[in-house]
Amino acid sequence: MMTLVTGGSGSGKSEFAENRTLAYSREDLVYIATMVAFDEEAHRKIARHREMRSEKNFNTIECFVDLKSLALERENTVLLDCISNLVANEMYQENGAHDHTVKQVIEGVKNIKEQVRNLVIVTNEVFSDGITYDEETKRYINYLGAINKALAQMSDEVVEVVYTIPVSHKGKEEKRC
Repeated sequence: MMTLVTGGSGSGKSEFAENRTLAYSREDLVYIATMVAFDEEAHRKIARHREMRSEKNFNTIECFVDLKSLALERENTVLLDCISNLVANEMYQENGAHDHTVKQVIEGVKNIKEQVRNLVIVTNEVFSDGITYDEETKRYINYLGAINKALAQMSDEVVEVVYTIPVSHKGKEEKRC
């Protein structure tokens, strides 16, 4: 099973993704962290996410580029958080894929999906703010958009989290009161 979870910054998508992952399994959990701690804000965000999953039995793997290099077990249920960080890393890290980012990320996700029982992926919705960006930011947004489209097609379930409310776009419907 592959689930793609998207939403804006601070929408609750990571918490939803963790809960969805735990609904699939409570054992053999792997958290693939992609955020590089490059400043104090990033350190705080990483600490908050670690605290959120501190007692949930996740084995954390930091993988900032090259998801294809990961070897996982068939019984694993994986939470990959977050594609937007991975795209930036692949584009700008010295050992990243640079112009081949889209292909590298998609192949990396396919690699993980083929190895494990369940895969939950977090990505960001950065496409509807209406702001005009410089060319490099537009390139990043275009890469992320192409990757998100491909991942949505590969997924069994796509959920957008809006103000902590899950909205199903593909797969099983969410029950709401």
